[in-house]
Amino acid sequence: MSEGTTRLTMAQALVRYLCNQYIEIDGEKCRLFAGVFSIFGHGNVTCLAEALEAVQDQLPTWRGQNEQSMALAGIAFAKARLRRQIMVATSSIGPGATNMVTAAAVGHANRLPLLILSGDVFANRRPDPVLQQVEHFGAPSTSVNDAFRAVSRYWDRITHPEQIISSMPQAIASMLDPADCGPAFVGLCQDTQELAYDYPNAFFREVVHRIPRPRPDLKSVEEAVELLTTAKRPLIIAGGGVRYSLAGNALAKLAQKRWMPVAETIAGKGTFTHNHTSHVGPVGVIGSSSANALAEEADVILAVGTRLQDFTTGSWTAFSHSAKFICINTARWDAHKHQAVAVVGDARESLAEITSRLAPATDCSWMKRARREFAAWNELLDDRQKPTNTELPTYAQVVGIVNNLAGEHDLMITAAGGLPGETTKGWRVKAPGTFDCEFGYSCMGYEIAGGWGAAMAAGEDCTPIVLVGDGSYLMMNSDIYSSVMTGHKMIIVVCDNGGFAIINRLQNFKGGASFNNLFEHCRTKELFYVDFAKHAESMGALARRVKSLGDLAEAFRWARTTDRTTVIEVKTDAFAWVPGDAAWDLGVPEVSRRQEVRDARSEHEQIRLRQRIGV
Repeated sequence: MSEGTTRLTMAQALVRYLCNQYIEIDGEKCRLFAGVFSIFGHGNVTCLAEALEAVQDQLPTWRGQNEQSMALAGIAFAKARLRRQIMVATSSIGPGATNMVTAAAVGHANRLPLLILSGDVFANRRPDPVLQQVEHFGAPSTSVNDAFRAVSRYWDRITHPEQIISSMPQAIASMLDPADCGPAFVGLCQDTQELAYDYPNAFFREVVHRIPRPRPDLKSVEEAVELLTTAKRPLIIAGGGVRYSLAGNALAKLAQKRWMPVAETIAGKGTFTHNHTSHVGPVGVIGSSSANALAEEADVILAVGTRLQDFTTGSWTAFSHSAKFICINTARWDAHKHQAVAVVGDARESLAEITSRLAPATDCSWMKRARREFAAWNELLDDRQKPTNTELPTYAQVVGIVNNLAGEHDLMITAAGGLPGETTKGWRVKAPGTFDCEFGYSCMGYEIAGGWGAAMAAGEDCTPIVLVGDGSYLMMNSDIYSSVMTGHKMIIVVCDNGGFAIINRLQNFKGGASFNNLFEHCRTKELFYVDFAKHAESMGALARRVKSLGDLAEAFRWARTTDRTTVIEVKTDAFAWVPGDAAWDLGVPEVSRRQEVRDARSEHEQIRLRQRIGV
């Protein structure tokens, strides 16, 4: 028997559908879509905005200042909610849409969901070319929104109002699929948004979603068990997938049962607390000497929920050529890398299956070795983070002070530049899930935008702490104003080292002269330094500018007591870094007029001789 229909515009029907999507989280029913980040323009203000205004109590709309940053905020929100709630980001056509391409790439690289709804050109093409339309002479159906195809897990363009009935369930399924998670893009043609259609009421029924937990093939589990049983020096690498699967406890049980040390990727950092008995630090290019020493000697590597990015593997120089890999991943693509024993399935369920089939280990000598390595690493961190009388504080010292004064459940957020290395190495996680370093796409500008989104997702006992360099701050800072305006507090520590210091370091390390990275090496008429504290104050934040480590500590204690976003600016050393022990492959000129470059090329060729050949 028919349930009848309701006549709505396509935009109204889309919004009503989103309002009726729920998800079960820890036994409670919550809205799947927690809100909308929006900048309205002619491509979405007359129809989509009209629909959103009517439901703002159910689906709140937040005004962004930049389309890229508001989409980044949505991605950070999804990460903080462990991919179990999703934000929507909507823009007009043209530059408003293409501003979000970078953010979509961040979500795609990091396997994080975001629903992007952009205005599009007219489906009927009658007024073409419309304002902001880019014409493709040989492909008239192409618009700038096609740029999202490369950075979305799901892509569609709505040219008829009925199409959302089949499109939106597929978009949601893609975003909630742990194997295929990422941004979903839906382009909304301007004239299609306005059209009314008799939608079946069944389309608007309440749906409660659950994230699936695919079980692994038992034959692959048996192969993994056989390999782990014979391993003498096994090493677990925990990736971000462990966190999203809520598999931390399952991983700990396996590690402790078999006396296996656990290293973390950048995305996986925060799976364990720093002082967990099985934890041996981060692995890879910006990892610890402890984890990297163990990786070099390990005979079996159990990689869980990681795509094994080059910063994790040291461009595949971090492991012995004879080492065997077991990869647990919901994504078949990731599970089959480097001739691994592929266990395709949910991390928690796969680990439980493997653990149940393994006998307890009796030899703990490898774990004792791991703990000695980790103890030595902690001594190095203590030495690098202790206060000194140097003119400028180092990143390591700043990280140490902020880390010590942060609350147990405060969330540390950073992204590109030198801070990912210094925080991945030096931030000692106090509670699981309190570390967010966006390094899947290494996106400058994620930091402050991510802090805004994370603040929306945070509980009462969590304050987002954003560590950002001067370069990223100058690139994207307007969500300081957003956070003040909406009442979502974060603490921002701006480390001003005079430009792009980490890239200057890399430039020098590979033999290049300092050029166009630090401001002092740029083509300028006059060298002028920004007063970041005053700039933040102009956007409504509270702010202080400090010079010493003692002043930094005092300012941070003050920031914890304030009622709004608070910014602390500190000058930092551009040349002092915590050492790392893994190589990184990147292009170095085969020929050069500089002897330093020629020497670096020779050294780099030796790095490439150490690389494992994968398939």
